[in-house]
Amino acid sequence: MKKLIYIFAVFVLVAACSESDDSNDNGVVDNYNRAAMQTNLADNIIIPSLESFKTSLETFSDANSTFVASPDQVNLDNLRAAWLDAYKKWQLVEPFDIGQAEVIGYRNQMNIYPTDVDNIESNIENGNYDLTHDNNNDAVGFPALDYMLYGLADSDTELLNKYQDVKYITYLTDLIEAMSMITEEVLTDWTTNYRSLFVSSTNNTLTSAVNKFINDYIFYFEKGLRANKIGIPAGVFSTNPLSEKAEAIYNGSNSRDLAILALDNAQNIFNGKTSINSEIGEGFYSYLVQLGRTDLATLINTRIDDAREKILLLNQDLKTQVEIDNTKMNEAYDALQLVVVSLKVDMLQAFDVSVDYQDADGD
Repeated sequence: MKKLIYIFAVFVLVAACSESDDSNDNGVVDNYNRAAMQTNLADNIIIPSLESFKTSLETFSDANSTFVASPDQVNLDNLRAAWLDAYKKWQLVEPFDIGQAEVIGYRNQMNIYPTDVDNIESNIENGNYDLTHDNNNDAVGFPALDYMLYGLADSDTELLNKYQDVKYITYLTDLIEAMSMITEEVLTDWTTNYRSLFVSSTNNTLTSAVNKFINDYIFYFEKGLRANKIGIPAGVFSTNPLSEKAEAIYNGSNSRDLAILALDNAQNIFNGKTSINSEIGEGFYSYLVQLGRTDLATLINTRIDDAREKILLLNQDLKTQVEIDNTKMNEAYDALQLVVVSLKVDMLQAFDVSVDYQDADGD
């Protein structure tokens, strides 16, 4: 008899646990429609951003074909303009390090800076390179193109002379083709495969798509934006400032704008603001509101706005800003750090989501 009672008790316990799994695996029921949030992210933010970026790379490739046929000043200027447009659109794609992008190390092949000039020149000289290899992550992508379009020589006349050598033409073209190919791979996976998993994998588990995306978003804000664009050049993590580690140092006039675009995009993702028509859909903001944390949702937007004001006070070239007045860079970093605390500590706690990555610089 005791054995039957024990079996019945175990059955009831298992049934209760199974019912609780319908909400999440941490036992917290919040009734928020995570699938609606994931659908808005996929259909109205992520995929449209990737499509727009892909188009900009096609335009960039066309401009390169024209430049290769006739490497003169006009075509160089047009090529540089296409590079900058694509670089700006990349800022809207970089946070999405999930799915095939994570598998192939998409971010690492597109925007590792500072670029390694010695590695680039060695590749150009020997002509035997695999641009997809990890050893070339610092010799490809937008930073490498920054060097190829602005840093090869002290003047445009000398730079154009470099492109009389077919080796430089070949490397420039190979860089753009490699970026286009992996972007096509990531976009195709989203539209044919990963989207369905992304919108349906909504349980509160370490491996669910929704929890991974929340973590990836915060990781990007903390590392890709706060640390890479501002903190590292400002010397926050080193004994001295490292101005040469700023973004787009050879172009020398757009690194602040790239940071602003990245921050604007991060705020749009948080608010569920679509890339198509700027409408507000389901996002982290509405999730917090549903949990009764409108105060936190409002605070995060306020802190992002405050950080934007600090960044707008900086020189258009962040390398120059570090060298002339690094105090303002540190103030911008501090403002971004307040956002990180709200996202990584308060928002994750509200969502009952665990951090799935480690860092060494604290929160």
